[in-house]
Amino acid sequence: MKIATYNVNGVNGRLPVLLRWLEETQPDVACLQELKAPQEKYPLQAIQDAGYESIWHGQKSWNGVAILSRIGTPLEVRRALPGDPEDLHSRYIEAVINGITIGCLYLPNGNPAPGPKFDYKLAWFKRLQAHAQDLLNQDMPVILTGDYNVMPTEQDVYKPERWVDDALFRPETREAFHTLAAQGWTDAIRTLHPKETIYTFWDYFRNAYERNAGLRIDHFLLSPQLKKRLKAAGVDRHVRGWEKSSDHAPTWIELAEK
Repeated sequence: MKIATYNVNGVNGRLPVLLRWLEETQPDVACLQELKAPQEKYPLQAIQDAGYESIWHGQKSWNGVAILSRIGTPLEVRRALPGDPEDLHSRYIEAVINGITIGCLYLPNGNPAPGPKFDYKLAWFKRLQAHAQDLLNQDMPVILTGDYNVMPTEQDVYKPERWVDDALFRPETREAFHTLAAQGWTDAIRTLHPKETIYTFWDYFRNAYERNAGLRIDHFLLSPQLKKRLKAAGVDRHVRGWEKSSDHAPTWIELAEK
């Protein structure tokens, strides 16, 4: 079972890139972030024509998440992170596919930091920690994947000294990620590639992609039931080099059957 996550940075504007990638790699499940489209503008027909059923939570101009599946209809569990009923951002959606609960998330950026946006990021992280613990307590296979907007270690960022004051790399952000992982989650990419330089994002400025001046901010966290099923993980780095591509590259894992 191959599961991917991809911050598409505008599902309609990047639709040709998304469809090309889906056709080329054919993940069983694809979690998308930053749809940047209201609910009614989601390109449902094009996604269906590509062989995928989907659920999505749109929002005009910003945010937006979706889960695509070509191995059965995603059975939606929730479309908002618990803990703040007044938070209207479309940043989380959760479904069961093939017996696995999959949470697709787009964690707030948080810049400028310090400030209200950074406070929101940390508050969202706390809500994620609480929900993640609830999921673990249910003793079932779970994947939490998406754009976490955090580089967990210096290994995950090009020239870390330049990022010390950024919301994606501040100590509070990294501590929040490590606290989450310490509940019992497995960072899939780092587990299989502990020493490699792996990035999932390259800015559009200063030839970042060509220089490989990137960040690893798209992550897969696996519950204990899935750790031993993890057999491969990687990044489709070349997709970032396609014309009119997102500034993220698709990231994926492969799970062995039970």
